[in-house]
Amino acid sequence: MTKNKEKKTIVSDRNNRIFKNNHNNGIILAIYKRLLKEYSYQGWWPLIEKDAKTNRYISRYHPKNYDLPRTPEQQFEIIVGAILTQNTSWLQVEKALINLKEKNLLSPKSILNANEDSLKEAIRPAGYFNQKAERLKLISEWFINKKGLPSREELLSIKGIGKETADSILLYAYKQPSFVVDAYTRRLLFNLGLIQNIKEKYDTIKELFENSLPKDFKIFQEYHALIVAHAKQFYKGKGKSKEYFLKELFND
Repeated sequence: MTKNKEKKTIVSDRNNRIFKNNHNNGIILAIYKRLLKEYSYQGWWPLIEKDAKTNRYISRYHPKNYDLPRTPEQQFEIIVGAILTQNTSWLQVEKALINLKEKNLLSPKSILNANEDSLKEAIRPAGYFNQKAERLKLISEWFINKKGLPSREELLSIKGIGKETADSILLYAYKQPSFVVDAYTRRLLFNLGLIQNIKEKYDTIKELFENSLPKDFKIFQEYHALIVAHAKQFYKGKGKSKEYFLKELFND
């Protein structure tokens, strides 16, 4: 047996061992259903809206509302958020998005026409503001000139748009079933023994999810958001000692 064939056999055997406890060979789908039971619907992607009581901008989630985004403006806001969230927390992104809203800079034309220092100051809370300001200018120009539904390859050709950002844009701004793989996704799979290397290739993990789930953007959105909700419970600070309710899925 050649080395390549031997490697494929090992991977196949490992997958068979992983899925042996699920009668539909659908452990990925089983995990989704269990997370949904535990945390319920998350309503991602949050949008910045003005609160009627306080008249201040806030980040609002919309559980079970899959009509959003309804407008190009909302699509663009999600795209901006996907870029700003690179290497920072969503809490910091919210601050930056609210700044952009308050300064009337949350549109592609406004960003392109904005004073560079003003733009950088608005997005400063999200970090790497010099780099991200440049990326927002590029994505704004792209957004104005784009035609139809973008492809993943088209998004990846834009400077500063990596795989995670491209998939986030496709999934949340354009409702395309393109699964988003982040650090929490890797941690979840690694902890459950579904990958042996926490640095497993992005596209390998993406393929695992996309081949195991119905091609439904709603499920993809919820799954990604549920993993984030789960990570807040188990992967920050000390957290809980065991992911007991997920590991039960692997019991004989």
